Amino acid sequence: MASRSARLAALTVAAASFCLIAASPAPTPGSDGIGDSYFPQLGNGGFDARHYDLDLAYDPATDRLDGRTTLTARATQNLSSFDLDLQELAVTRVEVDGRRADFTRTGDELAITPRGPLRKGHTFRVEVTYGGVPEALSGPIVFGSDYGWMKTADGVFVACEPNAASTWFPSSDHPSDKATYDIRIKAPKGLTGVSNGRLVSTYAAKGGQTVHHWRESRPMATYLATASIGRFDVRTGRTPAGTPVYVAIDPVLADSNDVDVYAVTAEATDYWSRVFGPYPFEETGAVVDDMPQAGFSLETQSKPSYSAVRSESTIVHELAHQWFGDSVSVERWKDIWLNEGFATYAQWLWTEHQGGASAHDSFLAGYASRPGTSAFWQTVVGDPQRDTMFASAVYQRGAMTLQVLRERIGDQAFFRLLPAWTRLHRHANANTSDFVALAERVSGQQLDDLFDTWLFTPGKPAL
Repeated sequence: MASRSARLAALTVAAASFCLIAASPAPTPGSDGIGDSYFPQLGNGGFDARHYDLDLAYDPATDRLDGRTTLTARATQNLSSFDLDLQELAVTRVEVDGRRADFTRTGDELAITPRGPLRKGHTFRVEVTYGGVPEALSGPIVFGSDYGWMKTADGVFVACEPNAASTWFPSSDHPSDKATYDIRIKAPKGLTGVSNGRLVSTYAAKGGQTVHHWRESRPMATYLATASIGRFDVRTGRTPAGTPVYVAIDPVLADSNDVDVYAVTAEATDYWSRVFGPYPFEETGAVVDDMPQAGFSLETQSKPSYSAVRSESTIVHELAHQWFGDSVSVERWKDIWLNEGFATYAQWLWTEHQGGASAHDSFLAGYASRPGTSAFWQTVVGDPQRDTMFASAVYQRGAMTLQVLRERIGDQAFFRLLPAWTRLHRHANANTSDFVALAERVSGQQLDDLFDTWLFTPGKPAL
């Protein structure tokens, strides 16, 4: 028989536990978006995405995609239900922690109600089975071009910035909720599925299909995920400094351009590693596909995706994004200049490195070529608005801001600042205020006037 003191101790523990439970907030639904001013319903509240496991089967003949996505996440509140972002595709089954869950669809929101509430701090797994024909997005945002899941002559080209990851898998589709990935792509025999990270295995499946299993072990924003499928000539190796390289090029494009994508990728990866800090991922590379109607390239993590139009300058731009945009990602889309201004400035640095015009001369040429009456100077780079978030000023005036900063604080401080930025926010998120604060700390100067003038004040600044 337990002693009187032991029974009292047990009763005390039980009472304390009851008080904690009673004091715990009642479970409530997670929000259907994180409140980004450009895309209020992108991302989801109530949980933190940790890992995506994607099983994808694609048939180019019918353009049908069948998928099963398993998301591991941690509840950040007591959840009665939660949302995922998913467009168009039909959902046939949802499970949470191995038990069937109820779900409803409203627009691009998949609302999931588990059998029981999920307590704050609980790590849970949600498995969604779905299928259909993915629809690419279109509109003014991405240069008036289609983007997302885009059919090609022999497969699919996948480039999803800013809001199209949900065209092909259910997710918390906002860069503030990064996660690691396993992506298995089942494609018809003779086609290759290329994704992020490193290739874990390739094996035959029933029906003559081939499965390519890729793993991205570093946190990644959803819009940077890819699953491009087609006929590719693949070249692998290492950069001179030892980083693994994987380059896949559509054979239709093999002789269409003088640029050696593999060589430029290897050289630029090593050079940026010296300027910006250590390369942030396990592998570098490229996917070059015959997709001229896309008209753009994208910094898909570890393997930038290029449509038929490409150049050395484009390659070094997308590779610079591996640091600025991919490893250090924006907290909100209004800070997109932290991606595009930095990658554009990297193009100027590359030209200077190759013996061409200095970054100072590139700045002056861009500044002088646009009169004060040009609409270019009216874009507020620090908050350019959703439909013009990829306006040329975000790229060019963003780069000009960095050159003005460089000339204000000097080369020594400036080239300490860049690797300090990528180190401080490696595999995380940051905003413009974070960059201003770090620039002031590194330089020992007060810089509000510079950034207010160049990022937030319409009009052509005086030099």
